[in-house]
Amino acid sequence: MLRWIQGNLLVIVFVSYFGSKLHRPKIIGIGCFIMGIGSVLTALPHFFMKYYRFSKETSINPSNNSTSSLPTCQINQHLLLNKTSSPEILDKGWETESESYTWVYVLMGNMLRGIGETPIQPLGISYIDDFAEEGDSSLYLGSLYAIAMLGPILGFMLGSLFATMYVDIGYVDLSSIRITPKDSRWVGAWWLGFLLAGLLSIISSIPFFFLPKNLDKPEKERKVSASFHVPQTNEERSQMASSTNHGQNVTENTTGFFQSLKSILTNPLYVIFLVLTLIKSSAFIGALTYVFKYVEQQYDQPAATANIVLGSITIPTIATGMFIGGYIVKKFKLTLLGIAKFLFFINILAFIFYLLNFALICENRSVAGLTVTYDGNNPVTSHTNVPLSYCNSHCNCDESQWEPVCGNNGITYMSPCLAGCKSSSGNKKPIVFYNCSCVEVPGFQNISNSVNLGTCPRDDQCTKKFYIYILVQILNSFTVSLGTTSTIMLVFKNVQPELKSLALGFHSLTIRALGGILAPIYFGALIDKACMKWSINSSGKQGSCRIYNSKLYGNTYLGLIECFKFLTFILYIVFIYAMKKKYQGKDTKASENERKAVNEANLQFLNNDGYFVPSARAASETHM
Repeated sequence: MLRWIQGNLLVIVFVSYFGSKLHRPKIIGIGCFIMGIGSVLTALPHFFMKYYRFSKETSINPSNNSTSSLPTCQINQHLLLNKTSSPEILDKGWETESESYTWVYVLMGNMLRGIGETPIQPLGISYIDDFAEEGDSSLYLGSLYAIAMLGPILGFMLGSLFATMYVDIGYVDLSSIRITPKDSRWVGAWWLGFLLAGLLSIISSIPFFFLPKNLDKPEKERKVSASFHVPQTNEERSQMASSTNHGQNVTENTTGFFQSLKSILTNPLYVIFLVLTLIKSSAFIGALTYVFKYVEQQYDQPAATANIVLGSITIPTIATGMFIGGYIVKKFKLTLLGIAKFLFFINILAFIFYLLNFALICENRSVAGLTVTYDGNNPVTSHTNVPLSYCNSHCNCDESQWEPVCGNNGITYMSPCLAGCKSSSGNKKPIVFYNCSCVEVPGFQNISNSVNLGTCPRDDQCTKKFYIYILVQILNSFTVSLGTTSTIMLVFKNVQPELKSLALGFHSLTIRALGGILAPIYFGALIDKACMKWSINSSGKQGSCRIYNSKLYGNTYLGLIECFKFLTFILYIVFIYAMKKKYQGKDTKASENERKAVNEANLQFLNNDGYFVPSARAASETHM
């Protein structure tokens, strides 16, 4: 993710500025082709790596992932542990990470994906806006974003399918794999998605090479963007005049680039809205990065279910919201100030709807040694250094092992040994362990207590909360997506028309550099505080988290998002106040008839600097 963003950051501003002066469709086509090559390159490490080992107790032969290597409660258990952790076995499967250079393929692939994706948004949006009829650009952009949602829908559905496929599918005997997609150690066929996406990107690049540089629309019939962009102040006009006075050649060189960049960075409205969208995007990026893990840990739903539910249900809702949001702007002919107020109202609703998620946080799982004592009789105040119980203290278990089993008392144990189990069903599925001394079922005495491989399922109340959570996400996604088109329009409608591509490009640069890179880092750092059980890799270092404190995870994850949403309220108030102060008494839109009249008599309304000045009629009208 970070490598993809870094590749994007290397070229996005320059492509946005210089690309707008070249053949934009062809540049977009080249970007799609490069992005496809990068995706294919990212998938290559799978074909060079050894088989995935989900447990250090298993042998290197993937067909031997059986219960024969799962330690049970035995007096001489420490001898078995020493044997299964021998250097010979580890050298063959667990120490390869330091010797592998396949990460170079992932690095280069993601860099190429980032570079290839760069021209699509800034050049594509400016291309549409330049040749759209006056007042139609909001509808076109809304339709574009709505149609573009078909991609994520297809991606989520295929991702859900690939997540249920074992990573080494086609290479190992799947019947011998004892873990399931619900297991935190499960790794799906991630590489299939990159291969398919790469091929589709390469194919989709072909039509762009046949699009014209300019659409069939006479220059004099193009809309005067300034009829929607408000007139610039004398200071803003003077900043651009220095470059235009030197002719077209100057504006296309590096000097013109920095002059244009200075112009947008000294625009107060652009800067305020840039900071506002950065905070809002940071919340969105952080939420999107960890929402699937949140669903897995909070509601015990596998990655495949999280993909299919959040993808196939919420994405169409987002697409609908984007289209309706663009239609609202066109239907009610909202001014720039009206659009800002519309976004402010949307964010208030989204903030309220998101508060409902706090009521949908499930209780912590009952996990022996983490949330309850090993005998299951009492809760613990801390998940660290929980002492062993009388039922397993004599078993000499490896407390760092994670082979979760579910007792018939509803408590999850971190391994069969820690559950005090003496025997198992062998390789017969479902795998069951018997004579577990730590498993006591209330009301039943002197029975052979058993456990099944895997964590215990969530209770019915938590399952009901999951369905309500989906409904809340649909409602929240629809509300937020209403403002997608309006947000993009405010990014480039508050700058000079010739700087639209640069404004969008610098906006994307800021969002991806400060939001796309930093947000997952501090979101992840705070969420990791809720981890109760870490895996240990072959070199003895901390690996991935096996299980989280559900309540702490939920409060941290949702609370951080809501804090960002609250900050956007304050900035929206500042932004609207600044717009009122600047645009007071000025019209920020023009009807189609007014636009044609301006085109026919534009020479009468141009000042000495060559910038558009509105008619007295337009200046006298105020909207919203």
